[in-house]
Amino acid sequence: MYVIAVPAVLVGLFILMGFRQIYEYQRGVIFRLGKYSGMKGPGLKWIIPFVDQLVKVDLRIIARDVPPQDIITKDNVTVQVNAVVFMRVLNPDKAILEVDNYLYNTSQLAQTTLRSVLGQVDLDDLLTKREQLNEQLQTILDADTDPWGVKVTKMEIKHVDLPTEMQRVIGRQAEAERERRAKVIHADGEFQASQKLAEAAAVLQKEPAALQLRYLQTLTEISTENASTVIFPFPIELFKGLLGNK
Repeated sequence: MYVIAVPAVLVGLFILMGFRQIYEYQRGVIFRLGKYSGMKGPGLKWIIPFVDQLVKVDLRIIARDVPPQDIITKDNVTVQVNAVVFMRVLNPDKAILEVDNYLYNTSQLAQTTLRSVLGQVDLDDLLTKREQLNEQLQTILDADTDPWGVKVTKMEIKHVDLPTEMQRVIGRQAEAERERRAKVIHADGEFQASQKLAEAAAVLQKEPAALQLRYLQTLTEISTENASTVIFPFPIELFKGLLGNK
């Protein structure tokens, strides 16, 4: 009886050792005696113990920070730029077979791509055309990681660290731009006011009675706003339009 029980226990342990649980967001890459044997989907799977090896690959979107990179822009300004990469595995077998560590290699490739692309643009474009640069970075990086079965869904520039003297230059430039806009707005207001005054003068010139009424209105405003006595010359010719030519 004891002789039969021991092999049964060993067989049971052997079977239990082969069970592997794979989550819905994972895929299992199987190697049999070191040779690629296929993939397994989510669920409770069984492999041959000591013969098969199961490598789990996460299919969810993964975010990886790109460390700050010293970059010399096209106009010879040194800046520090960091970014973040969002990626996911589309082909788990390629991600294991084609590259030793797809996360590390994608991160390294993102660093070199960031330096290469941003080194070809001016500082102004780096600060104002960030969305276009993000798309360019994502396209280049995605094409490079495609043979690994990795899809780069997005690459975003997080922060651009400028030297102190360049920050002062940009501050002065922004202040000068604000002053220029203020002067343009003021000049535009003066121009519009002069147009309105010219139109009003043309109307008053055509209608003498309107000029007389405006004169009387001005006298009324002065007497209302000022408590002091104001001597205001009043030419009698202004009454001619109201009294008629007599």
